[in-house]
Amino acid sequence: MERDLKQDHRGRLTRDGIRIHEPDDFAGMHKAGHLAAVILDEVAALVRPGVTTGALDDFITRRIEEAGATSATIGYKGYRHASCISVNHVVCHGIPGDKILKDGDILNIDVTVIVDGWYGDTSRMYVAGKLGRKAERLIQVTHDALMRGIEMVRPGNTFGDIGHAIQSFVEANRMSVVRDFCGHGLGRVFHAPPNVLHYGRAGTGPVLEEGMFFTIEPMVNLGRPETKVLSDDWTAVTRDKSLSAQFEHSVGVTKDGAEIFTLSPAGRFHPTFDTN
Repeated sequence: MERDLKQDHRGRLTRDGIRIHEPDDFAGMHKAGHLAAVILDEVAALVRPGVTTGALDDFITRRIEEAGATSATIGYKGYRHASCISVNHVVCHGIPGDKILKDGDILNIDVTVIVDGWYGDTSRMYVAGKLGRKAERLIQVTHDALMRGIEMVRPGNTFGDIGHAIQSFVEANRMSVVRDFCGHGLGRVFHAPPNVLHYGRAGTGPVLEEGMFFTIEPMVNLGRPETKVLSDDWTAVTRDKSLSAQFEHSVGVTKDGAEIFTLSPAGRFHPTFDTN
């Protein structure tokens, strides 16, 4: 079996092209993930009605610079910002700018930093002002779907097990999982195999092995799952204009489960600030 696996100077790749990292690499991922999580903790205090998404991004840009780190998104395929900020029916890749937050708006802020060559990638939901009941339920289901996906991360399980756990939970709550975007491998690169689908059949797909690093980042819609990308070639929205939410963690596979690299030090991963 070992001879079927590719090799390169950075370690072993599985036959599916998924990198198997060394035990020492976990420390680098923790450092990068910690910084990304700290910045998302800090920006929470700025999210309120009347603030622009551009002002939030300015704060994130400054904090990355102050930490001596690098934004992974500034300059990535021409992108100019240190975050993606996706409001209400924006599914992902919302571009920060002059948009002013209104009372009751929900938003996802997605940040990726590079620390000592390692990538820390995470996103979470925020609320400007008072949280509406439908939005609150959407946010809770999306958060819990991510955590159910992470519970399936252990050697011997498959990526299909992760997707199935997320999809079955979301659909049982009469919401839909976005199919057009997925999680991804990362480490010393921003995007790498595998594609981590948030839907699928249990027991299918590549088998999880200790040392794999990847993101799980389900996007969940109150309405139908279909999306479209706007003319800016970045912003993805729900076709039916329904609300959308997303949570993202970067994880590593250990010998007996998952290690989350992007836990919130302040316990603010969920917008009610009561859980990681």
